[in-house]
Amino acid sequence: MTAPATGNVHPIGRTSSAPSLAPMMALVAEGMNQVNAVILDRMQSRIPLIPELAGHLIAGGGKRMRPMLTLACADLVGYAGSRHYKLAAAVEFIHTATLLHDDVVDGSGLRRGRKTANIIWGNSASVLVGDFLFSRSFELMVEAESLKVLKILSNASAVIAEGEVNQLTAQRKIDTSEEQYLDIIGAKTAALFAAACRISAVVADRNDAEEQALDVYGRNLGIAFQLIDDAIDYESDGATMGKDAGDDFRDGKVTLPVILAYARGSDEERAFWKAAIAGNRISDQDLAYATGLLRKTGAIADTLARARHYGQRAIDALGMFDNGKAKAALTEAVEFAIARAY
Repeated sequence: MTAPATGNVHPIGRTSSAPSLAPMMALVAEGMNQVNAVILDRMQSRIPLIPELAGHLIAGGGKRMRPMLTLACADLVGYAGSRHYKLAAAVEFIHTATLLHDDVVDGSGLRRGRKTANIIWGNSASVLVGDFLFSRSFELMVEAESLKVLKILSNASAVIAEGEVNQLTAQRKIDTSEEQYLDIIGAKTAALFAAACRISAVVADRNDAEEQALDVYGRNLGIAFQLIDDAIDYESDGATMGKDAGDDFRDGKVTLPVILAYARGSDEERAFWKAAIAGNRISDQDLAYATGLLRKTGAIADTLARARHYGQRAIDALGMFDNGKAKAALTEAVEFAIARAY
């Protein structure tokens, strides 16, 4: 999962200006117009509810980071064709489908600052439209005419589902290990980041080393991204996060900050965590107390430190590629993912 260290390492560190996705957005702007056209075309259906519901989430303010990564990685490896547009759209459809399903499973009411589809249209419609988008994604994969790409993205879809089921089995289990948790987020979040990046090297017919380097980049970026999300669930607010603060806490999700705080807590504090994760301590006061424990035990700080570690792995994986706008944009994308917590 990791790339060997190289002499061309770009260390993560704070600079005078906050890191941004702007360089990557500028790099792929023209290509994203093509991707968005594919998305708009393929989300259509003779059943009006399908594009209405899908459009609510697809047009709901997301940065579309995963398809942008596909395009940026294609630029990095010098791909000059057009097959990656449909593949980037397929990646976005997979991501959107999993979000629709996740919101049903979690009972979420807010995403990206808006009511979730399941709140507006109901759970059944959300699940079925998610299934429709998964089907559309596989149509797009087939049209790319690459069995290897089909294998990578279909495997990622299966791994994501496994990660979600693994997370469900770990829900409200305070004794979840750090190893199991990293396995969960490696599947449910990082697998699609990895696939989104790797397929660019495949359609460009690059060698195995470059293909694996992009996989490593995406996988470690995905883990870092999720760890930051875990931290800011306790440290941010709905306006910043686009979801309700403390959702993970109230849903009984055992994330890395909780795992660390529980391991380091006193008997009294551990008793609180057991009650909270079991769903018996979910008031605003309980959330404030939990956040205080996370800070006191250094759980938030250490989660952020581990996110920076995985972020550095992602950046190091780019070491074999030539310097240029694409490499700089992909590097800053990692720094942006980390900086969301500050």
